[in-house]
Amino acid sequence: MAAGRVFAFRDARWAPDPVLAPSAAVRSPQPVPLVIDNGSFQTRAGWAAADPSVPAEPLLRFRSLAARSRGARGAAGAETQVGNDLGSPEPLRWLLRSPFDRNVPVQLELQELLFDHVFQRLGVSSQGCVDHPIVLTEAVCNPLYSRQMMSELLFECYQVPKVSYGVDSLYSFYHNRRQNWPCSGLVISSGYQCTHILPVLEGRLDAKNCKRINLGGCQAAVYLQRLLQLKYPGHFAAITLSRMEEILHEHSYIAEDYTEELQKWRSPEYYENNVHKMQLPFSNKLLGSTLTSEEKQERRQQQLRRLQELNARRREEKLQLDQERLDRLLYVQELMEDGQMDQFHKALVELNMDSAEELQSYINKLSLAIEQTKQKILQAEVNIEVDVVDSKPETPDLDPLGSEQSLEDVESINEFEPLFAEEQPEAEKPVAAVQPVFNLAEYHQLFLGTERIRAPEIIFQPSLIGEDQTGIAETMQYVLERYSKEQQAVLVQNVFLTGGNAMYPGLKARVQKELLEMRPFQSSFQVHLASSPILDAWYGARDWAVEHMTREEGWITRKDYEEKGGEYLKEHCASNVYVPIRLPKQAPRTTEALAPSRALAEGYWSRPTS
Repeated sequence: MAAGRVFAFRDARWAPDPVLAPSAAVRSPQPVPLVIDNGSFQTRAGWAAADPSVPAEPLLRFRSLAARSRGARGAAGAETQVGNDLGSPEPLRWLLRSPFDRNVPVQLELQELLFDHVFQRLGVSSQGCVDHPIVLTEAVCNPLYSRQMMSELLFECYQVPKVSYGVDSLYSFYHNRRQNWPCSGLVISSGYQCTHILPVLEGRLDAKNCKRINLGGCQAAVYLQRLLQLKYPGHFAAITLSRMEEILHEHSYIAEDYTEELQKWRSPEYYENNVHKMQLPFSNKLLGSTLTSEEKQERRQQQLRRLQELNARRREEKLQLDQERLDRLLYVQELMEDGQMDQFHKALVELNMDSAEELQSYINKLSLAIEQTKQKILQAEVNIEVDVVDSKPETPDLDPLGSEQSLEDVESINEFEPLFAEEQPEAEKPVAAVQPVFNLAEYHQLFLGTERIRAPEIIFQPSLIGEDQTGIAETMQYVLERYSKEQQAVLVQNVFLTGGNAMYPGLKARVQKELLEMRPFQSSFQVHLASSPILDAWYGARDWAVEHMTREEGWITRKDYEEKGGEYLKEHCASNVYVPIRLPKQAPRTTEALAPSRALAEGYWSRPTS
């Protein structure tokens, strides 16, 4: 990369999702499954159909966020926006809500909003029921309560015919299988909120030895934001989470050897060749003092013409208003001359006047004010050319009857007050262009040096942000040590990287280095990267749905839900392990055991009351 290269923040706004019309292939000969990758960072949805006319990719991709605005004053009510309809998250950051706690959905009313958005934009009618089977991703070792509430939402609210739950990282592993299924491997899934180490033996998840690290892309973005805010306190407000996520996605990488990489950054030459400069938006208004005297004079003339037009418009409005009031007063005076005294006195009360003399006085004053306004309009039309300095701009006269000035006009007048308060020098000398003492564009640049590797490093060294957890390498070694040497050799032959953080350049090389250090001498291992770490979970769920569309394996029907409860799970190759709730059996209470409690109750109710 060339030294001194500058990158601009895109600050891209999210485009609202269109309402798609479903093709006939998703309805015939029977409704095809709807695949929803319900991630804590992004929701992806699309159809699982063998028909080539149906796109084999997610049709919807949006952030798993919702915001409920209070609405404008006087509006009908609050407005709820979901996903890409938000436009940009930063103005609504304090209103954003997510249904997830870490990677587990716990706010089911917000989850319902996400489902409504998916069904509406995919053209699925959710009135009455959604007659498509649903394939939904869930967290590793998902709590039974969360699955119970999700099943209740799908079966009771949307009346779906059947649903299947699977783990997103296992779906990605299933999509990228390189040999005949079932196969074994060690899945490393690092996402937005969590990082998981998942051992898979013979195509099934070994849930007892799964480990989770509560660190992911969200914590890396917050850490990077704090680093840059401390480094550039003058740009505190401009260093937003959205921009930090953009830096992580496009400018960060994982060092193969973190300590050695830091030593490289100490070299000025290496720093100049590898630093990324992020350009913040800025304004050139601070350089407005470089105008010449002719340009200043021209600007004054333009502002004066605008002020003259404003004064003329205000006089015409005032003249029209005064004329309407005068006509009203003359009409009331005619009532008195015609002898209609009842209507005359009623009109005086409405005008807040006491007598005919007061009415005549107001008529005379108003007639005089109208004549003066007409004279000023005629004079303004004749005297168009006005000296900018010597003649003070004419301000609108006060309305003798208390007419109100619009706030917009008052602000427009106040805008020009400092302009005409300045005195014009007699002989204005040409002003040389004043160059700023610093480069304004460079002042609004963020120099990314070691920050490019420090933020992603937290998934290997959580202690960098004060977290008392182990990183990926230590957790991976801990999981492997729980197996025999033969099983370890099988697992390390297929170490699989997936999830959003797998997009970091250098992650595969770093994991290979860590495995080389922890594995025995001359032992072999293989590390594979998902073909599309972000979308492979959806692709794998689609593959599974197409292959198992007509089978009963892995599908929870409404009958299963009603008989076995919402927490029930039918296992399959990419699912969690179902652990039913086992309530301890209570021993039957004998008559001797019930006697003391009955006697106590009888004694309580037989006590006299005061």
